[in-house]
Amino acid sequence: MRRILLILTMTLTLAATAQEQTRRQVLIETTMGNILIELYDETPAHRDNFIRLTEAGFYDGLLFHRVIYGFMIQTGDPSTRPDGDKTPEVELHKLPAEFRYPQLFHKRGVLAAAREGDSVNPERMSSASQFYIVYGKRFDDPMLDRMQESLDRNTNGEIKLTPEVREAYKTFGGTPHLDGQYTVFGEVVEGLDIVKAIDWVDTDPSYRPLTDVRILHAMVVK
Repeated sequence: MRRILLILTMTLTLAATAQEQTRRQVLIETTMGNILIELYDETPAHRDNFIRLTEAGFYDGLLFHRVIYGFMIQTGDPSTRPDGDKTPEVELHKLPAEFRYPQLFHKRGVLAAAREGDSVNPERMSSASQFYIVYGKRFDDPMLDRMQESLDRNTNGEIKLTPEVREAYKTFGGTPHLDGQYTVFGEVVEGLDIVKAIDWVDTDPSYRPLTDVRILHAMVVK
């Protein structure tokens, strides 16, 4: 019996490792350095849409147009393309939410889809192209208790911070108040220092960086 359990454990471990090795990766070259992102297979619609836009060159030249210190960096708005640059002819459409909480949550370094607010988007569908990368901050237990109160209000009590999720927010940081409301579909595997550097730039009152930070080129590398 013990041998059967050992074999089963090894099989599950190998399967998980194989899944991680087959995840698609996208390299985002920015004016401040490179960010390597791994896309989750658990959110296939968002993964495939991101790859499609990347391969079409859609993200090349776009600004990080909204940067909030201690929170996140956002890009993907085609209106921020440099004057004179042609927008690739790709179809843009909103995506149905793919919430996978608590497996996927807003820990530091994750990639998530921006969206319109609940008042005009009650289904919480994702933007066709805009995404953000979480930087966030670390939390202690009293802070997480307050975050849970916010989550209870915004999700009708459906999203609960599990012990494992709470520990991650205390150890690594993130933005827990967004859990279960925005689709998380990837994570930074290299270049979190670049995310931090962008997150710390000076911005105007609308959270636009005073000095432009752009995506030079995005490419699928795996």
